[in-house]
Amino acid sequence: NLLHQRQTISYNQSLAQAFFLIGFAGCEPALLAVMAYDRYAAICQPLHYAHLMRSKVCIQLSVAIWLWGFLDSAIYIVLASRLDFCGNHQIPHIFCDVPPLLKIACSDTSVNELATHITGTFVGLVPLLFIILSYFYILSSIQQIRSNTGRRKAFSTCASHIAVVTLFVGNAFVNYNQPSAGYSLEIDALISTMFCIVPPMLTPLTCSLRNKEVKGALRKVLSCWKTA
Repeated sequence: NLLHQRQTISYNQSLAQAFFLIGFAGCEPALLAVMAYDRYAAICQPLHYAHLMRSKVCIQLSVAIWLWGFLDSAIYIVLASRLDFCGNHQIPHIFCDVPPLLKIACSDTSVNELATHITGTFVGLVPLLFIILSYFYILSSIQQIRSNTGRRKAFSTCASHIAVVTLFVGNAFVNYNQPSAGYSLEIDALISTMFCIVPPMLTPLTCSLRNKEVKGALRKVLSCWKTA
């Protein structure tokens, strides 16, 4: 689309784009919740870890993640498909999302706005509460470790995950829970751009900082900058 001067998209294509966008965004918090459970099993139940995270369980959790995200997305799109659009069909946004579509709709959008807040909060809040509960047990187990080295090692296992959770949940909450009063499409486009760029850009870096090879490569780059 960026290579063409006429950057248009059909109605069905815009709904399809919004469906996959919201679906993948909904899968992310569920995935983070499963990762929190993985940390819980590794730290709180180390002797049972191989059984708790066996291949069959991992497959079931993966299927549940996809169903969780795309069921939420289906609700959004079914409600959006019932809206009427007239007049200006131009959306000042970087992609087709539900809030911009509601803004240019001619029909009543109160049901859509209510569903957006309810499903968005549910899809994001339930995994977040599960993550908090998991880390409550994890911190309780870490406190029982007597050696400081063991505590640091256990906490370092969770540090990258905590950073990713904070980064994603913060951006997602701001993006999908904006108040209707004083709503601005320009501000929404800016927030959505940050939501699409910042978490994917920083997540691989955050998760790989514990990797010895990555640390070694980073030291080499920094040393080359100092000598340059």
